[in-house]
Amino acid sequence: MKTYFPKSNEIKRSWYIIDAQDKVLGDVATHVADLLRGKNKPVFSPHLDSGDFVVVINAQKVKVTGQKPVQKLYRSHSGYFGHLREISLKDMLEKKPEELLENAVAGMLPKNRMRKDFLKKLKIYAGSEHPHAAQQPQEFTF
Repeated sequence: MKTYFPKSNEIKRSWYIIDAQDKVLGDVATHVADLLRGKNKPVFSPHLDSGDFVVVINAQKVKVTGQKPVQKLYRSHSGYFGHLREISLKDMLEKKPEELLENAVAGMLPKNRMRKDFLKKLKIYAGSEHPHAAQQPQEFTF
């Protein structure tokens, strides 16, 4: 029996919508990363992009457990002396909730050339409104 490898034109992509309201950040990011990679499909191959499009709404209402809102810091450095910028998770959730969720999902994706392609299929919105109604996304519950 030969091993089956799906061709790129045989892969069918769906649209899913996830409501992140009152859900834990890590749980949402894990399920989104699995959908983006296509791990929920029987034709999953790690070397192919067989994932689906994912729309996440209510990103600003995601929950974070424990002391993470105060203790967890996001750091960025420009390369110049003294230009280290730090922002706490609580401040990030207030100012840029989309970027917070995108960082969590990106950390759960493989660190290779396909990571950019996976993240292009991720659409995150702070509120409950989104412009992807024409794609008829299916509700994804977990």
